[in-house]
Amino acid sequence: MRRGRLTGRNAAASLLRAGAPPKRRPAGRITVPLRVRAAVLHHAPVARPYAETRPLTIETIELDPPGPDEVLVKIAGAGLCHSDLSVINGDRIRPVPVALGHEASGVVEELGPGVTDLERGDHVVMSFVPTCGGCAPCREGRGALCEPGNAANGRGTLLSGEKRIRCDGVEVSHHSGVSAFGEYAVISRRSIVKIDPEIPLVEAALFGCAVMTGVGAVVNTCRVQMGQSVAVVGLGGVGLSALIGAVASGAGRIVAVDLSEDKLRVARELGATDAFLASDPDAVAAIRDATDGGVDYAFEMAGSVKAFDTAYRITRRGGTTATAGLANPNHSFTLPPVGLVGEERVVRGSYMGSCVPARDIPRYIAMYRQGRLPVNKLMTGTLTLDQINEGFDRLDRGEAIRQVIAM
Repeated sequence: MRRGRLTGRNAAASLLRAGAPPKRRPAGRITVPLRVRAAVLHHAPVARPYAETRPLTIETIELDPPGPDEVLVKIAGAGLCHSDLSVINGDRIRPVPVALGHEASGVVEELGPGVTDLERGDHVVMSFVPTCGGCAPCREGRGALCEPGNAANGRGTLLSGEKRIRCDGVEVSHHSGVSAFGEYAVISRRSIVKIDPEIPLVEAALFGCAVMTGVGAVVNTCRVQMGQSVAVVGLGGVGLSALIGAVASGAGRIVAVDLSEDKLRVARELGATDAFLASDPDAVAAIRDATDGGVDYAFEMAGSVKAFDTAYRITRRGGTTATAGLANPNHSFTLPPVGLVGEERVVRGSYMGSCVPARDIPRYIAMYRQGRLPVNKLMTGTLTLDQINEGFDRLDRGEAIRQVIAM
């Protein structure tokens, strides 16, 4: 893979382990807005290449102090994800201007009124859906579907309904309640999970989206069992997270499918038993032949109708096709009902890995520390905030798995 100006993953990890902690703001309660650097998207869609059109501008924004049940976090690491890219390219409509970034880790700097279960200096990972705890999905243990949380994300506000960001006097929307592409962020306490401080913060960022979504789709949404067969179509950060989740679950046959030979090579290194190029016109037939008629579970992680079609066609009779890819909302896929009935097929969606963040993020981090989820191997490298547009070009071209901005 081409790395451009990125630093290597091993160098990034050793720096975070051996280096000094992030610079700290002097103690004392903030009563006036902070002026911090952040990446702001002023309009969408934006044409490629982003290195030339510069959709994200690095602005000095004003960040209000945290309100009730909110926390000021110094961002340590923020991953570049296709969910951010889909806002830039217009596939997902969000109110602009918006401060992007939703997959992140950081250090607690200040607590808003009513926050009593965190302390300054705590290491945290953010969840891109705040969970209110009181709506019907939250009461059922389905925090990813939190109704007030998803409504707030659609409006570009925090769970409180407030916006805490301004740029040149204009209100700026929060992205998924996080807005991580900046030096600091004000975030709802309901979007924050305290983590083990021993894990390097740059690597910890990946647990806020890629790992939670991919691993969760395998272990929560589909509950893959030991010895079952799995295929993953689309090997970005979420897809490879699903793959290592399948390995950790003891899946017997793990099929990797992607357009990139480089990503197929990484998939093999991470435990895939079979790898197929999606561009091969005979790929579906070859996969079905190799798996005796198809896999038990096929996961579509590319966010495309074509990828979902591939995943559906390589699922065996009686099997499950699950998608966690967020395709363009105007695209659709036609399913033959006779196949659903006659073959007892199951089609499932998986949002945020069907996770309860406060339960699952610490569990996945524990598995990472045990060597069972090699999340560090998903990192293409790190970059600076000023390199963000070039980073999204690499993501758009399929040249990167997970790039993380190290603040």
